[in-house]
Amino acid sequence: MNTIPNRQVICETLLEIARADRDIIVLASDSRGSASMAPFAKAYPDQFVETGIAEQNIVGIAAGLAHSGKKSFVTSPACFLSMRSIEQVKVDVAYSATNVKLIGISGGVSYGALGMSHHSVQDLAVARAIPGLAVMMPADRHETKKMIEALVEYDGGVYVRIGRNPVEDSYASTDYEFVIGKAVTMREGQDITFIAAGETVRVALDAAKLLQQDGVSCRVINMHTIKPLDEEAIRKAARETGRIITIEEHSIYGGLGAAVAEVVVQSHPVPMRIVGIPDEPAIAGKTSEVFEHYGISATNIRKLALELMGSHGG
Repeated sequence: MNTIPNRQVICETLLEIARADRDIIVLASDSRGSASMAPFAKAYPDQFVETGIAEQNIVGIAAGLAHSGKKSFVTSPACFLSMRSIEQVKVDVAYSATNVKLIGISGGVSYGALGMSHHSVQDLAVARAIPGLAVMMPADRHETKKMIEALVEYDGGVYVRIGRNPVEDSYASTDYEFVIGKAVTMREGQDITFIAAGETVRVALDAAKLLQQDGVSCRVINMHTIKPLDEEAIRKAARETGRIITIEEHSIYGGLGAAVAEVVVQSHPVPMRIVGIPDEPAIAGKTSEVFEHYGISATNIRKLALELMGSHGG
């Protein structure tokens, strides 16, 4: 079982790149500990900015640094970064076309017992509606490294959400091609497609393995970039498998499922199900407990897939 959280991988990756690229600046809002950025702050104090608990200010400062030619990486809790500072994200980052990477840490329900005030299950919906802002979620530590390496070279505003705790690997290594805006087919299949992002990719892979025992061939797509969306991968899945289930650690409104549905309904309508957090304050508890409560589990996805196939001629 993996014991390395994605936030640690972000720090290690930026530490390695910053040795040669002095334009990389990391900013924290009294969050260097929770973001695992203390080693970066110690190694490169001249490339680290501590704003204190001031999420609106940190975005404005990052945008100002980007206007000066710096590559700004903001690390702040996703629940606050995506809500308290959203006007600054919209105007200072997106509208002003600044090169700022917004890393929302401890995202989704990974703050667990702290409840709705600290959960961030509306952030993808808000972020993807802002013109000029890319939205991404890595599946595991390997993809986190690939994503950060790509973002260093990517010129533009990006919102990235990661969880707090280590997650089981979805990839065996970093030996694969990662392209911003290009989904990764983790598993081929002809009967049904699962589309997931972030920590739910592992759930989708596990559900596909269970379905294999039922004789069901399941395609699994990792939609690590929710915006710009890989629309062709979605249309291809709709044409070739005829059924789609999306799985996300987010509200069922406005997130990955909604993005996929927008493509499906306009391009190739097929039966779909959206699995995520319903329209209620998510329960407090460990991520695994919250996932299980809302059916974000391999066993429940398997059940939904069989029901979907049965009701539509599977």
